[in-house]
Amino acid sequence: MSYRRLSFEQYFIDTSQDHNHTGKATRALQYESLRYPCTGKLHRLLRLGHEVNFELHYEAERNVIQIHFQKTLGFSDWFANIVEFAADYYDAIEFEGKPLQLRVHRGWAEMYLAAKRVVRSRWQLLHEQHPDAETEIIGWSLGSGQAMLCAQDLNYNYGLRAHVFTFGSVRPFRGKKADADALARYLATLCVECWNLSDVNDLVTYMPPFKGYTGIRRVDVQSAKRRLFRLLKPGYYHTYYDTPSLYTALNVGASKEESDPI
Repeated sequence: MSYRRLSFEQYFIDTSQDHNHTGKATRALQYESLRYPCTGKLHRLLRLGHEVNFELHYEAERNVIQIHFQKTLGFSDWFANIVEFAADYYDAIEFEGKPLQLRVHRGWAEMYLAAKRVVRSRWQLLHEQHPDAETEIIGWSLGSGQAMLCAQDLNYNYGLRAHVFTFGSVRPFRGKKADADALARYLATLCVECWNLSDVNDLVTYMPPFKGYTGIRRVDVQSAKRRLFRLLKPGYYHTYYDTPSLYTALNVGASKEESDPI
């Protein structure tokens, strides 16, 4: 069975649990929650708890394993998004014959590290049961950063090149200035296809707002021309990704690539 991608808006509708009430979700996701301690000083001072939320399943109709990561939920998630800016080392890797030090925003790194063993084991089990299945990794907002870290983890440890679809993504990776080009090339190798779909007016997609932070292959979509006052309305532009017109050109281009491969 050849791989069949859904329309881009459908991945958002599914992983956001029909956030905008379009009524078109194809599956009711039951996210699993794992609690974990955080090492940040302010977390310890305030005694904040944390959890990471994810879901894995096999879709027989398309022969696909899907991994979903949930969006930001509650104060402690926003605390991880905003306060824990310091980057910790995640993996030291060898790339193109040279060492590449991969760094990750600490709040998001600790969140994924708390779930990685469970995610790995669940994915391995599904992969053993369905060895010919493709893997899709999907996330929105906070979940998008987790999806990117998952793609890197499964590629680094199992050689998996997944289909990655993220919406309103944060920028979880951080590289040194001297490694910027190599880091971009490395991240591009992680996926069969990477769609980091980001509205140009979505403020979240520019976070953290510091040099060196990046994600996997940002693909701009545009509901309207970028304007400062629109960047100040994330409640709208961050939740707009279920609109099919955002992806008209992308869906047509993607279909052409599939029917006329190079």
